[in-house]
Amino acid sequence: MLKSVLSELKKIFIAAIIMAVITVNYSFFKKTTDEDWFIWTNKCLTQAYDPSGDALLKKWELSVTKDSFIRLRKTYAKGKQEYYSFNLHQFNDMDYVGSTRSGTLELKTIADDIIVQTRNDRKGDVDSMTTVLNIPVKNMEPERLDSLREALNYFKTKGL
Repeated sequence: MLKSVLSELKKIFIAAIIMAVITVNYSFFKKTTDEDWFIWTNKCLTQAYDPSGDALLKKWELSVTKDSFIRLRKTYAKGKQEYYSFNLHQFNDMDYVGSTRSGTLELKTIADDIIVQTRNDRKGDVDSMTTVLNIPVKNMEPERLDSLREALNYFKTKGL
């Protein structure tokens, strides 16, 4: 009888130690900060952008700003510029069309919240609005797409 009580106490003691170790182990994970999300999102977009489909493209800039805007600026060889911008608070959804090797990232807003400005020395300036920003990308694994969606939703809900 005494042996069975000690055996039960031993089991409870071992279970308590395991729970304590698990609690301590998971207590020291670093929480992702605003700066971590910002750096990761910019790195992801910059590494994934695929300018190879546009032979006349001379220079491009793609970034998420600290005030939660996505900005894409394209400069072409003959001076034409295209500029896209929208606040991530207006972000609605993200789709991906293509394979893991190459495809198009479609960033969508609910209404015409994406600013499109086209500057052309010969034809003048044209400003318009749209609901979808198509970004050509490469090497986008499903895990990376999920992380990018999580980051964009983080910026959408975060009051940065």
